[in-house]
Amino acid sequence: MAATPSAPRWTGVFPALTTKFHPDGSLDLQSTRTHIAWQVSAGVDGLVVNGSLGETGALEPEEKLEIVRLAVEVSAGKIPVLSGVAESSTARACRFVDRASHLGVAGFMALPPMQYVSDRQETIAHLRAVAAATDLPIMLYNNPVAYRVDLLPEMFAELADEPRFVAIKESSDNVRRITDIRNLVGDRYQLFVGVDDLAMESVMLGADGWVAGLVYAFPMETLALFRLTRAGRIEEARSLYRWFMPLLHLDAAVKFVQCIKLAEALVGVGTEHVRPPRLPLAGDERRMVEEIVRHALASRPVLPVIDGPRR
Repeated sequence: MAATPSAPRWTGVFPALTTKFHPDGSLDLQSTRTHIAWQVSAGVDGLVVNGSLGETGALEPEEKLEIVRLAVEVSAGKIPVLSGVAESSTARACRFVDRASHLGVAGFMALPPMQYVSDRQETIAHLRAVAAATDLPIMLYNNPVAYRVDLLPEMFAELADEPRFVAIKESSDNVRRITDIRNLVGDRYQLFVGVDDLAMESVMLGADGWVAGLVYAFPMETLALFRLTRAGRIEEARSLYRWFMPLLHLDAAVKFVQCIKLAEALVGVGTEHVRPPRLPLAGDERRMVEEIVRHALASRPVLPVIDGPRR
């Protein structure tokens, strides 16, 4: 199947942005602004706010919209800004999409409904309802490991008649899905990997982009890994991947939000404040992340020059 002619061509590295908080748990918009600007200046290809890493489940509806406004303002049209859509009911998801559509966002990244584990029919009905609530394009987000609903390749084929569905974030933790999706629907969707420690394999198998986590602490290494792999410079990419892998494993940890926020703080580009029920890492968990980051910084590689266009 060919992609919809009018569909945007989202490709490259899209950070899944963390949400910054003050110690009392309130939104820290200034820190969020500073960090978004840093990511844009580093050369990322897009931004995703209000995702899992952004603690969207702990945000109030108005806070999510405030973060959308901020990201759109800071990005200033240089790169697309997508907002996650992760709500416990279809009505809430549609209301959020309708409101956010008027704030300059480029599109959405939609999950199946939260909390309730929907079956195939319910999942498809929910996603179609979200699409009907906006004229903007949507990335479908599959993360059965975390959310227990699996968007199978056959379901992407069934949803292919909806032109607003233009991309897929595949986070099933099964790199074989990249090939299964391509075999079934061809280039109908732009295909993104959503698991940091499967990034190189997924790009080699045909992923167009990477919704990344550790990019928030190590943007230049993330961009270099993606672009080297896409350019077929496999030996250089593999060497960088081996250095990066202990960090990338943090994205697949149960406490991935706390791990990545701690990594940001240790690198000096963020804080580790999270909203309860999450708590900052302590004890052996904390020491493990600290050791990984210290070793990575002490052995940080010199990145090769990558010629040609960014995307």
